[in-house]
Amino acid sequence: MSPNLPDVVLWSIPAFVLLTVVEMVSYRLHPDEDAAGYETKDAATSVGMGLGSLVFDALWKIPIVALYTAVYALTPLAIPVLWWTVPLMLLGQDFFYYWSHRGHHVIRILWACHVVHHSSRKFNLTTALRQPWTTWTVWPFYVPLIALGVHPAVLAFCSSANLVYQFWVHTERVGKLPRPFEFVLNTPSHHRVHHASQGGYLDRNFGGILIIWDRMFGSFTAETERPVFGLTKNIATYNPLRVATHEYAAIARDVRAARSWPERAGRIFRGPGWQPRAVVAAALAAAATTTSAPATEPATATATATEPATATEPAIGPAAVAERAV
Repeated sequence: MSPNLPDVVLWSIPAFVLLTVVEMVSYRLHPDEDAAGYETKDAATSVGMGLGSLVFDALWKIPIVALYTAVYALTPLAIPVLWWTVPLMLLGQDFFYYWSHRGHHVIRILWACHVVHHSSRKFNLTTALRQPWTTWTVWPFYVPLIALGVHPAVLAFCSSANLVYQFWVHTERVGKLPRPFEFVLNTPSHHRVHHASQGGYLDRNFGGILIIWDRMFGSFTAETERPVFGLTKNIATYNPLRVATHEYAAIARDVRAARSWPERAGRIFRGPGWQPRAVVAAALAAAATTTSAPATEPATATATATEPATATEPAIGPAAVAERAV
């Protein structure tokens, strides 16, 4: 029998709306010139992505629930839903969420799904609503929980609770919390690092509710300098369809332009910024040639001075280096 658990996302919608309005008003009453703040088109896009994700998640849920149900029927294990087992299952879900989240940053085809959430250059409570439409890439990470006896309905409840928790950490209006909270929990400070585009902040702080997984597995970075939000190569669009699919389109362009099957595989399954060795070697050779040019050639020297990206970015191969976020 399916456990009777509440829909925590549905029950949280009034709180989402209220907190977002409070944050908007706070920026009007107490502006912060250094904060990313709000921008109407950006916020509207985030809300639109969130509404679209509800529709697409309902579609993806059909085959995923069928698969989870089959696994649950085959496993000899069954964890009862009791007051003390639910926190343990929530802990297990948060652990596997960490690895799902981390995987969606380091494997490009998974990043194509998750990049949506990082595509805003703002960081406010509406950013939490900017959810992907292709979450079919997430389900494999939770199969071990189902095999261990977690009922699919309980997994759905835990995943929803995790999602609701993460809403409030998408804000610049909350500074650092007391040290015990910062040590154990994912907080706005930790999540600002996660959404930042600076090199030292990239691919850090993947935790959902708890930050202890990042501390345990070497992916934690504390907030020091003020984050710059967005992607390392930002997209100039508020079109929800393009926001949802732009990285898939970039992968398709790179795969078409690839010269070998290993390169095609790398464009799909390696990291978002991966380049073939030949492309990197050519970029380094070009950079070395440019920087070693005689000072008596003013045209070359001027080009070097005004176009530093040529010397520092190895993105000269097919398409561009895939956008990266935090």
